[in-house]
Amino acid sequence: MPTASPLPVDSAHQAWLDRVALAEQAVPIIGRLYRERDVVTHVHGKKLVNQSPIDILKAHRWARRIGERVLRVEDTMAVLRIADEEGLRGVSIDLGRLLVDAPVEGFDAFVREHLAALPSWSQDEPTDVVLYGFGRIGRLLARILIGHAGSGLGLRLRAIVVRKGGEDDLEKRASLLRRDSVHGAFLGTIEVDREASTILANGTLIQVIYSDDPTTVDYAQHGIERAIVVDNTGRWRDEAGLAQHLECPGIERVVLTAPGKSPLKNIVFGVNHDAIAEDDRIVTAASCTTNAITPVLQIINDAYGIEHGHVETVHSYTNDQNLIDNFHKGARRGRSAALNMVLTETGAAKAVAKALPELEGKLTGNAIRVPTPDVSMAILNLHLEQAVDRDAVNDLLRRTSLTGALRAQIDFTDSPEVVSTDFVGNNRAGIVDGLATIASGRHLVLYVWYDNEYGYSSQVVRVIEHMADQLAKARQLLPA
Repeated sequence: MPTASPLPVDSAHQAWLDRVALAEQAVPIIGRLYRERDVVTHVHGKKLVNQSPIDILKAHRWARRIGERVLRVEDTMAVLRIADEEGLRGVSIDLGRLLVDAPVEGFDAFVREHLAALPSWSQDEPTDVVLYGFGRIGRLLARILIGHAGSGLGLRLRAIVVRKGGEDDLEKRASLLRRDSVHGAFLGTIEVDREASTILANGTLIQVIYSDDPTTVDYAQHGIERAIVVDNTGRWRDEAGLAQHLECPGIERVVLTAPGKSPLKNIVFGVNHDAIAEDDRIVTAASCTTNAITPVLQIINDAYGIEHGHVETVHSYTNDQNLIDNFHKGARRGRSAALNMVLTETGAAKAVAKALPELEGKLTGNAIRVPTPDVSMAILNLHLEQAVDRDAVNDLLRRTSLTGALRAQIDFTDSPEVVSTDFVGNNRAGIVDGLATIASGRHLVLYVWYDNEYGYSSQVVRVIEHMADQLAKARQLLPA
């Protein structure tokens, strides 16, 4: 029987298939470099690790926002080959920044010089992490930590500590990790061992420890040493309460995923993480709103000076509100979260000054809780020291989001069609909506979206990574 002639394929479609084929070739190389050498590849913050060929092509096209051209996957393949040859370890390669300046002549030499100059964070051994509490933030932290496991020499999630909710508690905890109504299914496999009280997620073995008192847990008996405890419960916000974790064998430092009380340092990564000293055993990661607005406020204050301002937060409802009207110790929060906009207080505006002392006393704030499960918005109504131009402000924030020191914290969009669900899973602390920017004289209004769950959790992980790096350096200084 004669074979049928192939169907004609137009040139545009063939070019697309060729690019997909190249991206398919890149996937195993990107994965191997990450798994074996902790080499993270991304395009202006868009990670390529664990991405599909289509996602990789989308990231290459997205790069045109800064370089005014789509990155070539052929060039990416060349960079990956050179990185492999050079034996790089523990580095982050921003293909967007590298390739936009790469010359045609002397390409290899340029890339090798660029890669050689990249800072390395490779460690000789992993840093143990314990999640105390396993709610919304705790489970997202678990997903991120598992996804960032790499070669196993970075952060290593060893245990979660929870109060036992019943005989099937372990299975329910695993199920909540596996399925999420907002963030979707867990990317990987999860196994439960009831006898050992463990959850195995993508090769990460997590000990589930049941306790209602942090002082009673002996982490060392589970082989956990010099660990960082991340307290997600919000039960303690002062130094004395959080210091209970440090009484436990195996614990070295504590991070609180909420604003902490003085004298604890409230850290917004990217803005004041350098304030974490080697002898700081307890720090807090502030709030999701404080993390969303502080980086943007820093950029504006440095460029134009902020005289005073007001922050209005339109915030998705949270677990501390009631589904239907019922008693609540907080004003208005007892009314149904699913049916009402709820005007409430926020300490985020005042908390900014803990990371940016120059804004002390300059900001006020309120919050409106709304019937959405995730992604919030902060409206920054600012009076500046000098006149501003809308296009200049947007250009400054756009460039910051792509190449600035705060590019891991600030994202930027100028799409006329985006809505809140478009930002679910965004790993930046805040996303400036450029089309909504208002500027008149010295008056500036900025609209900043943020995934108050995932974006904030990403900031928390950055704080943990910074503290782990400090612990690794301390280990290297210890006598043999």
